[in-house]
Amino acid sequence: MTTEEFVKAFHKEKQELLKEYLSNHSETEVGVLIKSLNLTDEQNEIMKKVLDSSFSDIFYTILLGLNGSASIGGIQEMYDLKDDNGNQLTGEIESFAYKYFQENK
Repeated sequence: MTTEEFVKAFHKEKQELLKEYLSNHSETEVGVLIKSLNLTDEQNEIMKKVLDSSFSDIFYTILLGLNGSASIGGIQEMYDLKDDNGNQLTGEIESFAYKYFQENK
């Protein structure tokens, strides 16, 4: 797995969570809680923006934390990330994370 594929997988996960939580048929705890609010269409759109922005911030911070560019729980250090084949993910995580989570807002 390349570094870009790694970051892109996080972005895909974010999109899937957003879709699931906002689905009328969601059985996740978050989805059920959102449905229980009986939001109007306008409020649903605001909820989508809140979740989308929150997820972007969370995934972006985690990725930068793994890269050593941000702290995770107050601890900032670089981690050595490798896939099952021993391919090391490089320091490009920060630039790809920016591309997928900040540029596309």
